[in-house]
Amino acid sequence: MATVMAATAAERAVLEEEFRWLLHDEVHAVLRQLQDILKEASLRFTLPGSGTEGPTKQENFILGSCGTDQVKGVLTLQGDALSQADVNLKMPRNNQLLHFAFREDKQWKLQQIQDARNHVSQAIYLLANREESYQFRTGAEVLKLMDAVMLQLTRARNRLTTPATLTLPEIAASGLTRMFAPALPSDLLVNVYISLNKLCLTVYQLHALQPNSTKNFRPAGGAVLHNPGAMFEWGAQRLEVSHVHKVECVIPWLNDALVFFTVSLQLCQQLKDKISVFSSYWSYRPF
Repeated sequence: MATVMAATAAERAVLEEEFRWLLHDEVHAVLRQLQDILKEASLRFTLPGSGTEGPTKQENFILGSCGTDQVKGVLTLQGDALSQADVNLKMPRNNQLLHFAFREDKQWKLQQIQDARNHVSQAIYLLANREESYQFRTGAEVLKLMDAVMLQLTRARNRLTTPATLTLPEIAASGLTRMFAPALPSDLLVNVYISLNKLCLTVYQLHALQPNSTKNFRPAGGAVLHNPGAMFEWGAQRLEVSHVHKVECVIPWLNDALVFFTVSLQLCQQLKDKISVFSSYWSYRPF
């Protein structure tokens, strides 16, 4: 019995020493690694005045789609803003070519990129608050920090992977429709959003439903992408989507950011798993 108890005590001493090393050394090593990765991620979201002189460089991206050549154009991205859009639309019925572009005095903020950057900054702030000299005393303290960091990273990733669902009246009321010169025709709607590592442009062609129409009017709900046949009411008119044209372009640095988010979340989870193994022996006892 004494031998068993001695062995158990010896094993416990080893575990305590390993847990102490984990709290005092490995946790800080992981925090340093996380900060390095997230600083690289934050550099992808370049803004004026963020360590460089002058305005953020402009990047031009050619819009394309394997399913249609009705819409062609170039989008110019400057940090978290769309500074120019030059779009050509070939109307399906008569092959008329429409051209519209942003007014020179206008930019369109991409809220998804702005929000993702803010969440990354918040994650870096949480990590920087635990300097090398800080001593973690419990596993629970580490788990709490990892949960807070993972929450910010998950929110950052979700802002890029999950575009907002909008109703057609919301798209019609958007300031984006007033960005163009010449002004968009009344039978066109435009929406721009981020989906994963892509910048997407959707053009909706509309036609008015006649008052004596036999169609059963059912207003469409919110969606990332509305289909032909979707109906809505705008002003005194009932309208229906007749054609939908979606084109997109890949933004390489958004792909980099998403990879950094994934790697960081994996590191956080691995550290949580290590803490949890020891926590099964103790109720987060301090060292």
